[in-house]
Amino acid sequence: MVIVNWVAFGLTFAAASGILLRRDWRWNIGLLAAQYLGLFWLVQASWSTSLAAVKLVTGWMICAALGIAHINAEEETTVESSWPQGRLFRLAVIGLILTVAFAGGVGLGDWLGMPLPVAWGGLLLISMGLLHTGITVQPFRVVVGLLTALSGFEVIYAAVESSALVAGLLALINLGLALAGAYFLSHPPEKEQS
Repeated sequence: MVIVNWVAFGLTFAAASGILLRRDWRWNIGLLAAQYLGLFWLVQASWSTSLAAVKLVTGWMICAALGIAHINAEEETTVESSWPQGRLFRLAVIGLILTVAFAGGVGLGDWLGMPLPVAWGGLLLISMGLLHTGITVQPFRVVVGLLTALSGFEVIYAAVESSALVAGLLALINLGLALAGAYFLSHPPEKEQS
């Protein structure tokens, strides 16, 4: 089981980093689906397989909803106006986040009694999601960043609470966020005319 946790951590790290580095929405949907597969394995360290499968099914439903909404949306050709646009900057920040997650995960794992790769995976997903949300203004990328941060919270919260009701509530929150993102993809905000 220990090796599975390390593989799941590697999968979530690769998927979250790929989401941050890639611009194509098709790649981001595929990487988000891979991230939810890693989330399933990380949550399974604390929950039963059937309860952890809720995360996997919900995540893949989110990917399907966002993918369908993006197919039906108008193609957006705007360039992000945020300052950190280069891959070198994003790689440096990924390294910084990895260092902070490694440092904080040791204490968190001891405090909550969770395996080290699970604690690292949760902190990594929260940090990568917040970073992704903070450096973009495109609705699709903001929603993916919020879903990534929420996934990290779910990994850490799974070690604290194993209630089926909480799993269902978190699934509803994830689906609601995805539906809001799908709405904003199909109804983009109108630009102000000056």
